[in-house]
Amino acid sequence: MLRPIPYDICTGTMLGVGPPVRCAAATVADPLVALEQAVLPALRRPPCVVSFSGGLDSSLVLAAAVRVARREGLPDPVPVTWRFTGAPRADESAWQDRVVRALAVGGSWQVLSADDDLDLVGPVARRLLHRYGVLHPVNLHLHLPIVEIAAGGSLLTGLGGDQVLAGWRRPPPTSTRARVGRLRHDVRAWLRRRRLPLAGFPWLHPPVAREVHRAYRAEQRHEPRPLGARIDWHLRRRDLLLTCSAFGAVAADHDVTLIHPLLDGGFHTSLAERAGHRRHVSRDALVAEISGGSLPAEITWPRRKARFLEVFFRDPTRGFVASWDGTGVDPDLVDVAALRELWSRWPIPGGTAGLVQQLWLAANPPPPRPAPRVPANRSEPDTEVTW
Repeated sequence: MLRPIPYDICTGTMLGVGPPVRCAAATVADPLVALEQAVLPALRRPPCVVSFSGGLDSSLVLAAAVRVARREGLPDPVPVTWRFTGAPRADESAWQDRVVRALAVGGSWQVLSADDDLDLVGPVARRLLHRYGVLHPVNLHLHLPIVEIAAGGSLLTGLGGDQVLAGWRRPPPTSTRARVGRLRHDVRAWLRRRRLPLAGFPWLHPPVAREVHRAYRAEQRHEPRPLGARIDWHLRRRDLLLTCSAFGAVAADHDVTLIHPLLDGGFHTSLAERAGHRRHVSRDALVAEISGGSLPAEITWPRRKARFLEVFFRDPTRGFVASWDGTGVDPDLVDVAALRELWSRWPIPGGTAGLVQQLWLAANPPPPRPAPRVPANRSEPDTEVTW
């Protein structure tokens, strides 16, 4: 399993892109058909659970799975959804209800409720931290209860939507007024970037902050514009590779077949052949084109992107950072005094989430494993037991 290194955790970044790889030509010209082929192995290993948030990505995966299951005479997939108290910007319940009604899967739908449960160092995260240590992403524990529901079966996710379907640079303005507005925006952005090395990473020593900022900006500049090249680039980033590796390890420990259909090779090569030359398209327009009118309109309707910081930064994290004594961090990277000052206010910077988990785990190590039981009537010589 790939893990974040201390530099990743301290800086709150996950930088790095692997070398280009040669992709095989798409065997299916229609991206929706390719997506359906990607979900089929999961449906053949029930229970087939779908991590369903109600956003465009998970709705597309759920709709494809329902379509294939009913065509092939297989059990319906089981959507599993989190709902959160005290996190209004993460609320997608209206879209969840619409999609579930449109697909007629309400009978199998499982809704999980969370208050402080999914905090960075809350009860669910603690189980993951004690079993695996700090992983990337820091919110992977959100999927642990969903993986446990899927134990012995399969799990479909919408992972990859942010890399394959979103993140496009805005198209160039077409009117004089729009051009003036864009120019003003670009000037303000330039001024912010001038201050960002320190303002963006205020818990790091200034030379480290500048180094991280330069590397981050260099990686941003290398992101290709055409869809096909952009998909290939994102699939080679450490960010995604570590996510898939950690997620896969957790799933394997629960005997779960884990499939991310939006990262399927057949799907993204088919999509690249269909629209790989394009430079500007919205996420909802791309999802609608993939659907081709074959899926309910509720799947592809535009919707706002949910924000989940309120889900993971709750009372357990607030109490821990307030009590932190300043020990345990790498003093060559982190300015301890600056971090303590930042953590004295709420909310804390999102980039320090990995440090929260690392320091909490250091202060709360997992309990020792019980010694193996040896039968009292053993007659053979004792042998050393290793783990």
